[in-house]
Amino acid sequence: MRLSNLADYAVVLMSAAARQCGSVPLHAALLAEQTGIPGPTAQKLVSGLARAGLLVASRGSGGGVRLARPAAAISVADIIEAVEGPIALTSCVAEGRHDCSLEGSCKVQPHWGVVNGAVRGALAEISLATLSVAPAKVGVAGGHAQTTKAPVFAGATS
Repeated sequence: MRLSNLADYAVVLMSAAARQCGSVPLHAALLAEQTGIPGPTAQKLVSGLARAGLLVASRGSGGGVRLARPAAAISVADIIEAVEGPIALTSCVAEGRHDCSLEGSCKVQPHWGVVNGAVRGALAEISLATLSVAPAKVGVAGGHAQTTKAPVFAGATS
């Protein structure tokens, strides 16, 4: 399974937005510059993420976009589903789909819902706040790995 580039870019863009956390008005052009995502793609993503209720846009002086809710309340699953629709590993997991040639005789089909639910559940457990902080640094001292927690970016919520 592989995410589309658009879903990947959406996660990157939302992480950048979470790191800003109200410090400056955010616009698609600024997010594109900060992330390296092409401008038209960033604009498309900002519009789509706002339609999905993950970003809120405001007009006028000082306007722009901001997270619709705290970063800790937005999951990776929310972002992926905003771009790609419901997470479905196989077509038989999607409601109303009956286009599998094995339908009716497949012994695995009844179990795909469990697998799909586990993958979606794992993605739902990862918050945007988690992706908005620097990863822990791992060093080796005396042959043992030592992990130190990296500082949290200003304004990031967890």
